[in-house]
Amino acid sequence: MSLRHALLALLTVEPMTGYDLSKAFQASVSHVWHAPDSQIYPELRRMEADGLLIGAEVPWGPRGKKREYHVTTAGLDAFRAWMNEPLSYTRERDPAHLKAAYLEWAEPDAARAALHAHIANFDEQRVEWLEKVREIDTGTSAMLEKRLVHAPASEHASIRAYKRYTYEGLIARAEHEIQWAERGLALIDELNKTDAPLG
Repeated sequence: MSLRHALLALLTVEPMTGYDLSKAFQASVSHVWHAPDSQIYPELRRMEADGLLIGAEVPWGPRGKKREYHVTTAGLDAFRAWMNEPLSYTRERDPAHLKAAYLEWAEPDAARAALHAHIANFDEQRVEWLEKVREIDTGTSAMLEKRLVHAPASEHASIRAYKRYTYEGLIARAEHEIQWAERGLALIDELNKTDAPLG
């Protein structure tokens, strides 16, 4: 996946300004593809230059203007082509698991702190993703409801199901990482236990 495919995915819902895209990105796509504003705005300009988007000035506030982006037919074709091509997987870069392979170099308390931080990180994500599933189930996901307004009723069930499926996968991954870190904490305790004094 590239940033432009993530942006095209959002723009299939409706035209948006860069500001609106950034907000929508952080509320949805960023759960599976991180990008800061410093990458989003230049990519929108490149996509417009490549004919995937058309930008138009729209009123913003009492006297201001913003650029609103509309996806073109070429943009829709590019997104559809990407969706239908096989995914190429990149090699893993995982600092937490790299560090875990060498925990014998860490002080036990530092190793425990690293694994507690890992648990806290994935527990926070798990809670956030469970909330996303709740929003899908209750019809309170603003972005999803916008998408459904522009989609045929015959596609609503599959749109909801695929969104839910995605978050279920993220929840399962978070739960796996939490369990892995908990096993690590138990391993640290086992490897660093001292025999009780005789007596």
